Amino acid sequence: MKYRTRTFYTYKQKSEMWDRWQRGESMSSIGRHFNRASSSIFPHLAQYGGIRPPARRRSRCALSLIEREEISRGLVAGQSLRSIAQSLNRSPSTISREVLRNGGRQAYRAARSDQRAWDCATRPKFCKLSFNDPLCQLIARKLRQTWSPQQIAGWLKRKHPDEEQQRVSHETIYRSLYVQTRGVLKKELQECLRSPRAIRRSRHATQKGLKLRKIKDAISISERPPEVEDRAVPGHWEGDLIVGSNNSYIATLVERHSRFVMLAKVENKDTQSVITALIKQARKLPKELYRSLTWDRGSEMAAHAKFTMATKIDVCFCDPQSPWQRGSNENTNRLLRQYFPKGTDISCFSQAKLSAVARQLNERPRKTLQYQTPAEKFEACVAAIS
Repeated sequence: MKYRTRTFYTYKQKSEMWDRWQRGESMSSIGRHFNRASSSIFPHLAQYGGIRPPARRRSRCALSLIEREEISRGLVAGQSLRSIAQSLNRSPSTISREVLRNGGRQAYRAARSDQRAWDCATRPKFCKLSFNDPLCQLIARKLRQTWSPQQIAGWLKRKHPDEEQQRVSHETIYRSLYVQTRGVLKKELQECLRSPRAIRRSRHATQKGLKLRKIKDAISISERPPEVEDRAVPGHWEGDLIVGSNNSYIATLVERHSRFVMLAKVENKDTQSVITALIKQARKLPKELYRSLTWDRGSEMAAHAKFTMATKIDVCFCDPQSPWQRGSNENTNRLLRQYFPKGTDISCFSQAKLSAVARQLNERPRKTLQYQTPAEKFEACVAAIS
């Protein structure tokens, strides 16, 4: 019977592994670099939840390997511990404890003692949440309400500006979720995150682009009114479709100024169905709060002229392969995947259910709004025009 050889990595290789992971490389790519299978990469990354552990450093007060070699030579030469301590400018008790804990005069070895000291110096750093159970329970409740760690951290900072013990960073929450050796937040709370990954992924990880098509008589995004760019004027929207299984779709609309979200049930992806749904949504709002719509170059907007004729709203189209030009909408679609994962049959959700999901998103605080909610921001716009 042939057994698989166990894979070992040196400290230098592990460091390079983390460098590549932080740059966004996949496990397969990292494995190919080391001429090994990706399955040998995962355990090293999963041990820390995909979050690179801080580099270890020796304390300036600790004995160095050079000093331990001097101690070893002094012991061989028959010097007293006090004279060795004097030559190293150390306390005699420091040298005495060092020798006693590593076998005494006869068995002391510098390299072995130095490695033992390095191994024994590994102590866990306790998480801030481990000393604050009420705060830990509050964070768990917010996670179950589908708040992101960044939203929770920002909300806590806004609610407790002068109470340091009642605040925590989003990075601490992520580490408590993914590094289970901390034993603070339960692992099942990971399922409440928008991206239910086994380990945390680098923000530099590559993303697939969108397939874009040509649209007849399309108005380019470069011709969009300048007031749209700085988000100062409300009423400019971004839109897209979310795709589910069995040819099911949802139209998503995001207002650029307030990040207010509207969802529309779409029967099919054909342009007639999409345009009809968008016209229906547009008529729910006053014209001052629906001035323009920015879309990608999907074929579902081929009849954009019909939409403009019915609503007096101009449709602008992004440049090919430039989804970031609809950044608010792209981010919102990612948030919505928490409610409608890929492969879900979206057709079974009623318009009432979609409106409930939109309402939940609109009532969550946003960092970009200084942790106000989109609903608060949008209501202020409505009040300003009434």
